[in-house]
Amino acid sequence: MSNMTNSTTSNPTNSATNGVTSNAMSSTTSGTNAMEERIAFIGLGHMGGPMAMNLAKAGYAVTAFDVSPAALERASQAGVMAAPSAAAAVEGATVVISMLPASRHVEALYLGEGGLLSHLAAGTLVIDCSTIAPASAQRVSLAAETRGIGMLDAPVSGGTAGAAAGTLTFIVGGEAQALERARPVLGAMGKNVFHMGGAGAGQVAKLCNNMALGVIMAVTGEALALGVSHGLDPQALSAMMAVSTGRSWATEVCNPWPGVKPDAPASRGYAGGFGNDLMLKDLGLAVEAALQVGAAVPLGELARNLYALNSRAGRGRLDFSSVQQLVAGDGGPLG
Repeated sequence: MSNMTNSTTSNPTNSATNGVTSNAMSSTTSGTNAMEERIAFIGLGHMGGPMAMNLAKAGYAVTAFDVSPAALERASQAGVMAAPSAAAAVEGATVVISMLPASRHVEALYLGEGGLLSHLAAGTLVIDCSTIAPASAQRVSLAAETRGIGMLDAPVSGGTAGAAAGTLTFIVGGEAQALERARPVLGAMGKNVFHMGGAGAGQVAKLCNNMALGVIMAVTGEALALGVSHGLDPQALSAMMAVSTGRSWATEVCNPWPGVKPDAPASRGYAGGFGNDLMLKDLGLAVEAALQVGAAVPLGELARNLYALNSRAGRGRLDFSSVQQLVAGDGGPLG
């Protein structure tokens, strides 16, 4: 179950109208809630591991499970208690958080006779931070509701750096009352919270964000390749774009051209970051969501195909900014 997965802030008193809160509100109550809530965390991958560690650092009692012994060991060294199974991890838990790779993993975890929902007491709060199909989030939420269990779909934005720093943005779907209870917990892992609507709304919003991100990254790589083909310095070109109308997270933070941003995955062989195949998964979910409502997403579909080609070229496990190598003309296998 190990997984690979910028906004504004406002005065917390305005959250009922705009759905946005800052971490400042959450941190004022986390000391009290850390004594009351017992957290089970399922999925300690590149995102889930740091998130669970930040919860423990904030003072929460956290028990976790992952299929990777190495991931469990890293978390235990940071104060997270390791459990031998997901069912064991949720024993006595008042809040359950999951961060898993795909819809099938989330549904397998929670649903069915042996699913976790059958192990949880009424009144437990479930927060799924995975990025999955909105329909899957709604199925799990409905099953939880029938058992008196609160459920939020709360996918995140901010990447592995945000997970480690505790500055993630949570994009939330579910009941407002459940979100209010969750805010101190989310505040130990992130900086911003956006309430997008009912069950599944967090997933829809996350897919919209990632579809835009996938398109922007691909076209940024293409623009840089064009400039370099004409003899421009990619560093100078990126600096100009970063303060011009072509600016984006891809030009300023995760620049896809090697050497432009020393801390970007592109400057370390595209290692780490957000995997190409995870972007491919999210773009596939976005296209599926569009089909469900008859929406046209031609650029989203094109981007999905580009990341699929990049995966077939051998770069599926590299950061998604490696799509730059595809659009620059290096579409062959790595080597």
